[in-house]
Amino acid sequence: MSRLPIPAVEHALPAAQPLLAAVHQQLGVVPNLMKLVGNSPAALEGYLALNGALAKGNLDVRLRERIALTVAELNGCAYCLAAHSYLATNLAKLDAAEVDAARDGRSADAKADAALRFTRRVVESRGQVSDAELAALQAAGFGPGEVLEIVLNVALNLLTNYVNNVAATEIDFPTVELRKTA
Repeated sequence: MSRLPIPAVEHALPAAQPLLAAVHQQLGVVPNLMKLVGNSPAALEGYLALNGALAKGNLDVRLRERIALTVAELNGCAYCLAAHSYLATNLAKLDAAEVDAARDGRSADAKADAALRFTRRVVESRGQVSDAELAALQAAGFGPGEVLEIVLNVALNLLTNYVNNVAATEIDFPTVELRKTA
């Protein structure tokens, strides 16, 4: 059971209702995370705006979902791991091996692998990456804008991981067992 209320869409605050309706229109459902964040319409609006802006960026959905999986596993966020495992499989069309690898911050695709290694370092070092780590990402073909998009995708996922970990959000996706992180 969630430690913070997850109101039904029809009981959401009036300012959150049009935002939740837009989520429903886009996804066909309103996940518990969105209903939870709707307790603060300003927070929901901010989350949706950043998420929408990053979806228009240079990183494709396959890499964004891989990043989400890496961050969720590192932060022990069961809700995000379940949600992004589902999205990685059904939206991004990643196969089971790639979903599994992304959870460890790896990929069989060399460019995605470089991005996920960098993602791990951003999370583990709280953004204090070395010159060599940044250079390795750039050598893999990521320009300045893409580097920033990777960092912002990490931050967006940290945000949802923290919200879900604090709230113990009830999982409304097929559950996935977290691995023990070191």
